[in-house]
Amino acid sequence: MSETHHNLLADEAPVTRLPEDPAVVELADHGRERFLDIVCAYPQSSLCWALLAEGSLNMGSREGDVAAYAYARTGYHRGLDQLRRNGWKGFGAVPWEHTPNRGFLKALWALAVAAHRIGEDDEYERCAQFLRDSSQTGYDALTAERPVARGTGNEGVGDGTDEQMDEVVEEAGERQTASPMSGPSRDDREARAAAEDEPSDRVLDSPYAG
Repeated sequence: MSETHHNLLADEAPVTRLPEDPAVVELADHGRERFLDIVCAYPQSSLCWALLAEGSLNMGSREGDVAAYAYARTGYHRGLDQLRRNGWKGFGAVPWEHTPNRGFLKALWALAVAAHRIGEDDEYERCAQFLRDSSQTGYDALTAERPVARGTGNEGVGDGTDEQMDEVVEEAGERQTASPMSGPSRDDREARAAAEDEPSDRVLDSPYAG
C-alpha cells in the first residue's frame, strides 16, 4: 500500500521547463570576443556562470577550484530563482532533455565538483543528490563529462572547455563557436562581474534551495 502511494506521488511530481536563455544567441555570435560583456548583460543566465565555473575547473589549481565554486554557486542561485518563477516548488524533475534547463544543471554539477575539490563534502553530496533527483539523464551525462576529482593539479581535469561551449551552442540550434575561457580574455573583470550580481538570498522551503 505504501509503495503504491509513493508511486502515485511520483507520478504527480511537477516537471519544470525553463524558458529559452537569450544569452545563448549572444554566445554563439560573440562568445570569445565579448564573453564577459555577455555575462554582464545577462547576469541571470545560469549557463554563463556554468561556463565560467567549468573554465575555472579546467585550470587544475586551488585558485581555479575556489573561483569555480563562486561562479557555480552564482549560477546555481540564479537557476533557483528561474525555477521558482516557472513553478518549481522545491521538488520535481528538471529534465536534461529540455535544452534551456541545461545551464542550471551544469552549474549544479560544477558546484558539486568544486565543493568536492575544496573538501566541502556535505555540499558535494547535497548537490549530487539534487542533480540526480532533478534529472538522472543529466547526472549521467555530466558525471561522464567531468568525473569528480579532489585536490589541485591536473588529476581528473580535462581541458575541454572549447568542446563544452561548442556542445552548448550546437544543442541550442546555433552555430558553433570557440570557448571564451581558453584565451587571455580571462582577467579581473570576471571578479567584478560576479561582485556586481550576487545570488539572491531568497530560498524555498526545500533541502535544495540553500
